[in-house]
Amino acid sequence: MAGRFSPRPTRTTVRGGQVVVPGGVPRPAAAPGLRRAWTPEGPFDLGLVLGPLKRGPGDPTFRATADGSVWRVCRTPAGGGTLRVAVRGGAVEAEAWGPGGDWLLDRLPALLGAADEPDAFVPRHRIVAATWRRRPGLRLTRTGLVMESLIPSILEQKVTTDEAYRAWRLLVRKFGGPAPGPAPAGMSVMPTAREWALIPSWEWHRAGVDNKRASTILRAVRVAGRLEEAVGMSPEDARARLELVPGIGPWTSAETVQRSHGAADAVTVGDLHLPGIVGYALVGDRDADDSVMLSLLEPYAGQRHRAARFILLSGRVPGRRTPKMPRWDIGRL
Repeated sequence: MAGRFSPRPTRTTVRGGQVVVPGGVPRPAAAPGLRRAWTPEGPFDLGLVLGPLKRGPGDPTFRATADGSVWRVCRTPAGGGTLRVAVRGGAVEAEAWGPGGDWLLDRLPALLGAADEPDAFVPRHRIVAATWRRRPGLRLTRTGLVMESLIPSILEQKVTTDEAYRAWRLLVRKFGGPAPGPAPAGMSVMPTAREWALIPSWEWHRAGVDNKRASTILRAVRVAGRLEEAVGMSPEDARARLELVPGIGPWTSAETVQRSHGAADAVTVGDLHLPGIVGYALVGDRDADDSVMLSLLEPYAGQRHRAARFILLSGRVPGRRTPKMPRWDIGRL
């Protein structure tokens, strides 16, 4: 059976963070919002920078449109906000709507990787160096928002990509609010902490979320204020605070701070696919475990997450040896 099944995208390969941003089709004029322009220093790829924030093709909080824009709908400390970002002539043009519009524009450079230090990365392997040269516009985003990354990361625990993305899509659309401004149809702002806490048990079930993950989210939203304070901490201290919540472990905390803090060294351990991908790409070991992966990434200490992203973007993924795991919808029980 070896080699019979061709590689397919998994949640791990998606975490390489590549989003195709279309371009060239004009968008009809919309009600003007708050505006800001920012010019990045050096190479910049909007799809690579914001790609990790997308949770599946139907994510109601993220959309790439035909005019080359990326739309985000966020729950900020000031309230819901919609952000449209596009690259025009080497400069980034942004427009925002809603109570959270000012907050989003104030933090636009950090979102687009201004606080990142890509020059600190030195490739140590041939395949990493090749991808590094081919994708010079990779920067690590920093959203400054913990809960918007933590909740979908909890939903992704121990399930298939399709199950996790479906749960996020259904829950945000049903219990979130309408996106401020002229956002594309179907976009929504995620629920507040209180709204997450008030979701009935049967609605979690209908969305395919088992009691363990639902309970972890409910414990997290009860202390959402304290968890959001972690944006002012170092990634290591932020992870330690997140992991105080039962049900949040190293996998979930790493996935969160990679986005909320732009943590260059927060490599994901405990993942089903990542160790095998790293092992296969670097030394041809598709059966590598976490200890082997960490050993292989040791030359990138301080930049291990960035190195893992370059490996994922290289496309060097071992072929399947078993059929794709079937989706199990507990909502039909």
